[in-house]
Amino acid sequence: MSVAESHASPNGEPKGTLTIRTLAMPADTNPAGDIFGGWVMSQMDIAGAIAAIERAAGRVVTVAVEGMTFIAPVKVGDILCVYTHIEKVGNTSVTVAMEAWARRNRLGDRVKVTDGRFIYVALDEQGNKRKIPAEH
Repeated sequence: MSVAESHASPNGEPKGTLTIRTLAMPADTNPAGDIFGGWVMSQMDIAGAIAAIERAAGRVVTVAVEGMTFIAPVKVGDILCVYTHIEKVGNTSVTVAMEAWARRNRLGDRVKVTDGRFIYVALDEQGNKRKIPAEH
């Protein structure tokens, strides 16, 4: 089983499936020179939406962010990797647990920087809530 497929993180490995990877750029820094937390949160929302869209088999919107914790700063030049796993599926909602890890100096050490839970609701073409299909 690869790191991206792992669902256990007791040994410091990411939990979930690698959903997105992106490079932290200088334009995304806060006044202290670290990557702005809102940028990290945005990347996590994108990754969570990808996972929720796949599970809900269609359009979703973010309705809540729960328990987000910033653990360590992201630096310019880090590769931010967001891992997702579906934690709960309701009638119309999907809860996605996420971990964001930074790969320092592009290929160096990997550090967990953020984790959290985002909740998405499935919508139909008219923007109304819709039932999420059963898993196949």
